[in-house]
Amino acid sequence: MEFARLIFAGILISLLSNRVAAMAADLPPCKFKAIYNFGDSNSDTGAISAAIFPRQWPNGETFFRKPAGRVCDGRLIIDFIAERLGLPLLSSYLDSIGSNFRHGANFAAGGSTIVPQNKTIAESGLSPFALNVQIFQFDQFKARTSDLYKEKKKHSCRIQVLPRSKEFGDALYVVDIGQNDIAYGLRTVGDAQLLASIPDIITQLVLAVQNLHTQGARTFWIHNTGPIGCLPSTLLTITNPPPGFLDNHGCVKSQNDIAQEFNRQLKSRVVKLRTDLPHAAITYVDIYAAKYGLISSSKQHGFVEARKICCGYHKNGIDVGCGGILALPNGTQISGPSCEDPSTYISWDGVHYTEAANHWIASHLINGSFSDPPIPITHACYTTS
Repeated sequence: MEFARLIFAGILISLLSNRVAAMAADLPPCKFKAIYNFGDSNSDTGAISAAIFPRQWPNGETFFRKPAGRVCDGRLIIDFIAERLGLPLLSSYLDSIGSNFRHGANFAAGGSTIVPQNKTIAESGLSPFALNVQIFQFDQFKARTSDLYKEKKKHSCRIQVLPRSKEFGDALYVVDIGQNDIAYGLRTVGDAQLLASIPDIITQLVLAVQNLHTQGARTFWIHNTGPIGCLPSTLLTITNPPPGFLDNHGCVKSQNDIAQEFNRQLKSRVVKLRTDLPHAAITYVDIYAAKYGLISSSKQHGFVEARKICCGYHKNGIDVGCGGILALPNGTQISGPSCEDPSTYISWDGVHYTEAANHWIASHLINGSFSDPPIPITHACYTTS
């Protein structure tokens, strides 16, 4: 009986996928005027670099040929999304030098969480730009943009790099945050307490989406969180793990179980959001499945072993971050250089992904392979009801 139910469920999912794919084929692409992104370091294009400390070489070496505010050798998933939609790469809202917001803005900041933290940056390692702060920044950005356009004769030069007020409703709103809430919880509380906090964490994300909706946002592209138990920064600290501690692909099973529970509850709330906001198009994007799929078959896709790090030095108990320099008592200096060919690595620095990995993941997300509904990002503005 259980097998029959699984077969029926598979047929139902297949039919739904075919229906959505057919719908996308019959409809013209969405005409997104801009992208507004909210997130953490996975999609930060310059916030922390501008506000707290600049990213250092070799970050940016592959694509930008210099540090470009990203913790990566090149482009992030949000960059590939912008390119696919024919829009410029997003400037960070906090970067006041040379930024152009005509086609959107990026409010993501490295170290950000969904739930605000009470501790300082030094105590927690997290940024002060939690999701609610990013929403406040968007509210201010939208309000001030509107005010400047009302006085456009006085501000004719300034508004050339700002979106038109009516275009906020024709934008794609990307939400890519949550990994730090889980990572910080794993460091500070037990698994049971972290699991108990997940509903509240997701409620804060839902409130952010609802706030954006009241501001006129109608198309949302919401990422779940990735397989945190597969991050090399975690795996490098583990020696002689007991049986069952790691899964078949060498990832910490308990950590991935928590990430998957977060994702399960997030998806459930996204489905409810579609009922609560019937005129919005809300896509749930399974970035966990995409990243785990790459990690679990890294060599088949031309990458080295997934737990290897391209940038940084982590040997014999010595840890030097990407681009960092450590002076030993004997006068020797150890640096954290990058590998010779980042395009063969999945992990850039143990936490963040290389441009090559981001490109692989983005290509599978953008075409709808890991989305609910399974629709390409070019057609994400259409509701499925």
